[in-house]
Amino acid sequence: MIRREQDFSVITSFNISALKIIAIALLALILVFGASLILSKTLLKVWFDPTYKDSENTAMLIQMAETVDSLISEVEKKDIYVSNIQRIIDGEYNPFEAGEVMDSIQIVERRTGETSLFEPSEGTLSIINEMRGVPLDVNISEPNNERYLGDSYFFPPIKGVVTSIFDPIKDHFGIDIVAKENEAVKSIADGTVIFSGWTLGTGYVIGIQHANELISIYKHNSVILKNIGDVIKGGEIVSIIGNTGELTTGPHLHFEIWYKGSPLNPQDFISFD
Repeated sequence: MIRREQDFSVITSFNISALKIIAIALLALILVFGASLILSKTLLKVWFDPTYKDSENTAMLIQMAETVDSLISEVEKKDIYVSNIQRIIDGEYNPFEAGEVMDSIQIVERRTGETSLFEPSEGTLSIINEMRGVPLDVNISEPNNERYLGDSYFFPPIKGVVTSIFDPIKDHFGIDIVAKENEAVKSIADGTVIFSGWTLGTGYVIGIQHANELISIYKHNSVILKNIGDVIKGGEIVSIIGNTGELTTGPHLHFEIWYKGSPLNPQDFISFD
């Protein structure tokens, strides 16, 4: 019985039996167990679930492994890309001899008019995917390229006299410019240096990757002032004109522009006077 403290009058009363005590205990046990289960799966999961940390670490390791795999794949692609740029600079890769490569890698048209089945290696496939150009059987000086590059402004790499013009039929994929001795060579636009070094035929060479899948190449330099990975501003000095390499005929700059793997005539976009 429950009584008032002042006058000891009865407020309420109830009977207690062993059965009622057991029922209340079971109900309390179920409530506590249910609350603990809910908390162990939600708010207190970190402390109650012994496998939580292991699961979290495993998920993190899997994510890191996937990231590392993707980075390795990208690095390998870039290595192949740079390797093929080296081939272009060395003159080992001739797009006019390779012909136009279709997306399905089917029959190609060779410059001689012959037809053959093109079976490229993995490295060749990589550069084809990265530098797929416009069809090479069209006049590359047509406005087709200007549609993509006409809105861009290019700094002249050097001011001088063009002594040898763009002639892909004779495997001359750029122009030769004669200028003053020790004249500075400038980048035609913003970009990143992807090649900087020496080749036997073309001497000191620097290649710059620009926006819109455009690459500019500067050959026969006497000095190179930039390294691979350097970020270049348009008009920034990258080398000094020279006479290096076995293929040179005197102090000059051999300058090339490549758009998606196809050589362009620099005089269509830049004035060298």
